[in-house]
Amino acid sequence: MEKDLSNYRKSYEKGELLLENVPENPIELFRNWFIEVDTHFNVGETNAMTISTMGLDGYPKSRVVLLKKYTHEGFIFYTNYNSEKGKAITANPNVCLSFFWPSAERQIIIKGKAEKIAENLSDGYFESRPRGSQLGAIASNQSEVVKDRKELETKLKDLEIKFEGKVIDRPKKWGGFIIKPVELEFWQGRPNRLHDRIRYQLQDDYNWTIERLAP
Repeated sequence: MEKDLSNYRKSYEKGELLLENVPENPIELFRNWFIEVDTHFNVGETNAMTISTMGLDGYPKSRVVLLKKYTHEGFIFYTNYNSEKGKAITANPNVCLSFFWPSAERQIIIKGKAEKIAENLSDGYFESRPRGSQLGAIASNQSEVVKDRKELETKLKDLEIKFEGKVIDRPKKWGGFIIKPVELEFWQGRPNRLHDRIRYQLQDDYNWTIERLAP
């Protein structure tokens, strides 16, 4: 079975990204783009991002996670540290994030190094989660093989009974990573496939070099 997709085309005409207009700090540009997309474009989950890691099996793997905070230091998300993703990051902290907002014809690709955030920060975010999500983090041994859906649902019901009326503490296997960027590339679709690509690279003195790349 095959399908020819060579006629899938569109013209990108919703914006421009000029070198003379970008700020010196890429996090400022990220913030501006994020706010614009979140406010003016119907994206759904603006904070959805793809994270790519190098797996323990030697293969790269990408999956979508949700960005929960960004600061001048980097980008924070939460996961099970014992998951396939968590183990891959522990073994090799060099990762890649990407945001794709098709309705805005924009993409951001971020290379960086991941590290665990402070435990009190993970505690604080865990406390803010809905109770069902808290229990779900305990119930799921993420990435491990399960017999069927019923096994998970039974475990969740047992936990609901166990913790009824009680505070649910964050399991140590679950917490946040911060991705501290070393390179960010901002992509704005343009007509005739002459897209705008602006790349920021972190230097040893912690300043950023800014360059335009050919599309």
